[in-house]
Amino acid sequence: MNTRELVLEILLELGRGGAYSHVLIRSVLDKYDYLPAQEKAFVKRLAEGTIERGLELAYILNQFSKIPVKKMKPLIRCLLCMSAYQILYMDGVPDSAACNEAVKLAGKRGFQDLKGFVNGVLRSLIRGKGQIVYPDEKKEPAAFLSVRYSMPERIVRPWLHEYGYETTKSILKDMQEVHPVSVRFRSSLEGVYLLEQVEGVRSLPGYTEGAFTVQDVSSMLAVEAAGIKEGDFVLDICAAPGGKSLYAAEKAGRVLSRDVSPGKLELMEENRTRMGAQNMMLQVWDATAPDESLWESADVVLMDVPCSGLGVMGKKRDIKYHITEEGLQQLGALQKKIVENSWRYVRPGGILLYSTCTIRREENEEMCRWICESFPFTLESMEPFLPQMLAERVREGTLQLLPGRDACDGFFMARLRRRS
Repeated sequence: MNTRELVLEILLELGRGGAYSHVLIRSVLDKYDYLPAQEKAFVKRLAEGTIERGLELAYILNQFSKIPVKKMKPLIRCLLCMSAYQILYMDGVPDSAACNEAVKLAGKRGFQDLKGFVNGVLRSLIRGKGQIVYPDEKKEPAAFLSVRYSMPERIVRPWLHEYGYETTKSILKDMQEVHPVSVRFRSSLEGVYLLEQVEGVRSLPGYTEGAFTVQDVSSMLAVEAAGIKEGDFVLDICAAPGGKSLYAAEKAGRVLSRDVSPGKLELMEENRTRMGAQNMMLQVWDATAPDESLWESADVVLMDVPCSGLGVMGKKRDIKYHITEEGLQQLGALQKKIVENSWRYVRPGGILLYSTCTIRREENEEMCRWICESFPFTLESMEPFLPQMLAERVREGTLQLLPGRDACDGFFMARLRRRS
């Protein structure tokens, strides 16, 4: 298979309900690791871009096709979307090449009778790409943002209500940007370092020796906000992928990292060994199940609960297509169950650091309010533990980080102290 056919296979697999896109793309690139770097970069860019802009591409194609995109055969739909992405967003690809290769692929994959249709739609797009019509930005702001930034309206509308038009637009724009890889060096160097034009972090000097690990600044800030001291016992109850546990291990006496997934803990063990975190122990455990043996034992409990993930859609590009109201309700119930069965791990006077990688009030501020009303916890200021530049962001013991404003993932954290 050539590179375009690899991308086509990725899109078809996603349409069949396969793994999340970032997992699937990574596995395909690992399988075809022998490909030249330029070709692997092409596969990654085309696959991610087509997924990222799926709603917009379908909206545009509907202006040039007599058959609505949603009624097309899956292979033809994927083929047209990935070709439209090349025509509209990949300047290094000649329009004629994107069209001709799509026609060839249609024939190769058994759709000889639709080669003319594929050719006609793409040729029309090439001729008319300067006259594409979007919803009116002033009359239909939610519809405009939804199409322009390829985000479902059911996500856009609450953000418009919460943050206003300009901030919502900034969030959406940032989520479509290509961001540097953020890494944290072990102990000797402070802060997060941003690496650009990096495809394979594992191949960089110092990675194998444990000199650094990949970690977003938002994840580091959550550990800082917990105020972990030397000698503390830290319990991380939903620890995967493990960045916060590793950082906590450099500050604390010992760390117990738990997760319900054995597979994720295996990956965490690789990083724990590589980074030399000997005071960090891993354990498979379902956070919804109580463990009386650890009640009132932890100085700090890190509670990064499963969430909607709306803050990391710039990295996990198909999350937005899986969000449903029913799913959000189930998440809320799961989050409360975890809190109900885990709050007792915090010793009296200890700290519960609640966090999510989303930007929904229901999962963040409202959940913290429920915790304080239901259990013996009080929100406490994080200002003494965070950089001064974030002081104005901190509100009553909580901090909401936003893409496009804070140069990191969308992330929420709250520092709660258990009353004695």
